[in-house]
Amino acid sequence: MRLSDYVWSRNPRGLHVSSIYQTPLEVSRYGQIHAGWAKLMAAGYEYVDDAQVLMSMGITPVVRLYLGRYGAGPFDQNLRSIMDAFIAVGVKWFEFYNEPNLGVEWPEGFDPNWQDVDNVIRPLMDNWLLWAEYTVSRGCYPGFIPLAESDTPRYAAIMWMDAFLNYLAQNHFDRFRNVLANGLYVATHPYTLNHFYQEAPGGGARPPSAQNAREGGWHFEYPYDPISQAADPGRTIYGGTPQTPYGDPVGLLAMGMMFNERAAQMFGAQVVPVLGTEGGIWPFRGGSFQQDRRYPPYDENSQAEATVAMFEWIARQAPPWFFGVTLWKEDEYYVPTTAPAIGRLAETPPIFKEVPDTEVMNPNFGGPVQPEDFGPGPIHGAPDYHMIILGPGLEPRWFFETAQSYWNLFRPIVTAHTELIDYIPNTQSLAVTVITPPDTAEALRVAIAERYPNVLFDLVLTDDIESVRFLFNDRVLLNRRFG
Repeated sequence: MRLSDYVWSRNPRGLHVSSIYQTPLEVSRYGQIHAGWAKLMAAGYEYVDDAQVLMSMGITPVVRLYLGRYGAGPFDQNLRSIMDAFIAVGVKWFEFYNEPNLGVEWPEGFDPNWQDVDNVIRPLMDNWLLWAEYTVSRGCYPGFIPLAESDTPRYAAIMWMDAFLNYLAQNHFDRFRNVLANGLYVATHPYTLNHFYQEAPGGGARPPSAQNAREGGWHFEYPYDPISQAADPGRTIYGGTPQTPYGDPVGLLAMGMMFNERAAQMFGAQVVPVLGTEGGIWPFRGGSFQQDRRYPPYDENSQAEATVAMFEWIARQAPPWFFGVTLWKEDEYYVPTTAPAIGRLAETPPIFKEVPDTEVMNPNFGGPVQPEDFGPGPIHGAPDYHMIILGPGLEPRWFFETAQSYWNLFRPIVTAHTELIDYIPNTQSLAVTVITPPDTAEALRVAIAERYPNVLFDLVLTDDIESVRFLFNDRVLLNRRFG
């Protein structure tokens, strides 16, 4: 499948419905702002007719199966019947599960943790994958699970995303690649706070009163924009600085960028579509808001300018895989008064996004390499990929607890399966850090270093757990990935 094969309006503007059962939808509001997306929450069949009307207006519906406090519950017959009703009228974009890193999405009393594989990660991924396979079998697009963009340890979106993808790589590699290749998109929730600004002539940031959507100089690339990098040099979505021990996901592109980078490393994807199915710049009324004091504040009028500018930036400057945002949410923009952003969007024609014909999957990463091209290629400078391979008896949770600062800085792929090396083509290079008890070290050395002569083999023995912790902390202090 190619990026251009996805069927949508090519208009990045979107709006999220107020709630479940708010039907018939006031579709005129979506037409008023020249929307290209409409996010619907389906607890039943109530929005099926509205979806048809929206599509007749050139607006692409995205349907989230509304589950309440469903946790990691299965895709059952009732949910399938609801989904089938939307498919029957032409809807193609769907979501299953929502922000599972928050306790409010789970049964009362359950506090989810990304380190809990058996009760959280495994059932979420196993059930989501079954739903995703059904979705692509119907010619539709399953959304990868959106996360709340937290950076606190238990709920950190970066940690959760890596836990998801590591689990899929270790347990459902081929199945997930098939979904990737046949219609997957990534649902994100990019609430940008005040992580945006417009440059002033001569440098610096314009005050809110001087911001103008019709003029250039807008920055929405947080945390890679000049203000962020000047305040905390080297900050990335993964963190990488003392101020960001659990990553920094609070940007328009952040979680979509992370998914694309990880999917390229682990599964051979090139461009996976991303849609912000909730988010945007919060439409406060009255006053001035400055959630991050490194950035200028905004008020309801500059929010309007910035929202128009954001959608135009998505169309013109964002990566080709970023398809838009559905603003959270309809009633926040219309109740108790209409936000100025509505008027600015209404009077400003949308800019449509050009989408290239790039293949979603890298054709050189199609499966295990052939004998004549066996194994990763030689390293020139730094290796293209880095894997942590855990020996018998060691689990990813143990590694994340023992070497947390190391993982925060370097973000290797973590797995217990040496066969993943077979999926690295000889046009790419690889370094492997093996962490294992002494009695299995030689067997893993033979399995990796002798089988793949171009791989950099880095061995860490676990005869003393505290020494392992110190070793990885020393590597962080020295900014040295390998021993």
